[in-house]
Amino acid sequence: MLGDLLSRPALQARRRAIVKTLCYRLVMVLVTVIVAWAVVGDVGDAVNIGIVANVVKTGTYYLYERTWDRISWGVSTST
Repeated sequence: MLGDLLSRPALQARRRAIVKTLCYRLVMVLVTVIVAWAVVGDVGDAVNIGIVANVVKTGTYYLYERTWDRISWGVSTST
């Protein structure tokens, strides 16, 4: 059954997934830095927190998106 779910081709090009991921993560870096700054009160520490957290999250998000892009469950096949 799992093989059937993972057997369809991707709906979007890999390049598009990468661009979407990077744009989303840029916005999330800004959000994380602002929240971290409000919590720790230091801009330098906030930037470091924002960068480290989001580098890890970027890779995770990309893999997550690519995995779900290959799963046919819940995707309408009618055009």
